[in-house]
Amino acid sequence: MSGILEGIRVLDFGRWIAGPYCAHILASFGAEVTRVERPKGEDDRYLMPVTAHGEGAQFLQCNGGKRCLTLAMTSDEGRAVMRRLIEQSDVVVANYSPGALKYFGLDYDTLKSIKPDIILASASAYGSEGDLAERIGFDGVGQAVSGAIYLTGEPGSPTRAATAPIDFSTSLSLAYGTLAAIIGRMKTGEGAHVEASLVGTSLNITNQILMEEATGFRHREPTGNRSPMSSPSDIFRARDGWFIMQVIGQKVFARWCKVIGREDLLDDPHYANDDLRGENGADLSAIMQEWCALKTRDDCIDILNKANIGCGPVLSPAEVMGGAMDLRATYMREVDFPNSNPVPIAPPPARLSRGAVPVSRPPLLGEHTDAVLADYGFSTDEIAALRNGGTV
Repeated sequence: MSGILEGIRVLDFGRWIAGPYCAHILASFGAEVTRVERPKGEDDRYLMPVTAHGEGAQFLQCNGGKRCLTLAMTSDEGRAVMRRLIEQSDVVVANYSPGALKYFGLDYDTLKSIKPDIILASASAYGSEGDLAERIGFDGVGQAVSGAIYLTGEPGSPTRAATAPIDFSTSLSLAYGTLAAIIGRMKTGEGAHVEASLVGTSLNITNQILMEEATGFRHREPTGNRSPMSSPSDIFRARDGWFIMQVIGQKVFARWCKVIGREDLLDDPHYANDDLRGENGADLSAIMQEWCALKTRDDCIDILNKANIGCGPVLSPAEVMGGAMDLRATYMREVDFPNSNPVPIAPPPARLSRGAVPVSRPPLLGEHTDAVLADYGFSTDEIAALRNGGTV
């Protein structure tokens, strides 16, 4: 099955999430993606191991649909191989600091000197401008410096998100920027440098709160699970478990008041709009908590769903994987991996009615080295020499 990006060649030098997941998205649209690793493999391959070979969950999620070439990138022979690969590729994906990009010969000026219409998709912690550009950072740093961690959790106890929202959001941004650059090259014949940063992403996510701060309209402090922007929007405890409910907008608030038998709240000036309900949300959360305390979680969710009020159970990972709400069956697919049990992987979230392709399993280390080199024009003797010399 051909995809929209069939014929687009991508070299993926990415590590961890931001770069690899971007390349994975391109693969899901049909691009030919080759992950390039050092001969002994990269650290991100083995974090959170779940296979017989030691591949980790993060690697499996971010590297489906790719081939893998091992290469000693900093040797003279390795750099010569890289040059030949770049000459025949359309996109290079890498997430390094600007200085590291230059060290590996993956900065845009170097790539453009090899192939003038190349597209470089790069991600870093702080971007390429300013005094902080060379600093290293992961998802948590983005959360921390944007104000997100300060505002999460209870007062006096800043809390990091358990997942990696900044990494994945940066990767999604890098992917759509790369798609735009591909379209641009089709129109003009010119390549581009597509750049995204963890901090730039995190500041986008907290931008609304930062605007309030900068304009002096409001100074936010952490409020735990309760939303300070609207209410009742909180996590509540039913008789047998927890659930979340989010009441946003006047119509939804009116429906909620009717559900709990408190339509008198509609005339209370403290709750006249979302801002006021957010400011007085502790009282509304207390009212909701009293309503649900003796009901089962399922009963609460059923009643609220029938009233068209957004809600859902707080599920543990075990509940999700055990089939709760059919999430595993609907949103994940079981992917076979050599000598291992199938692993459940969620495909990229954007689905196309046409032009996407079924993504194959992530590659073993160096699994396609010979095939990739052959496809890029290396002869059998050249490949043998590279192997004998330890370059691949």
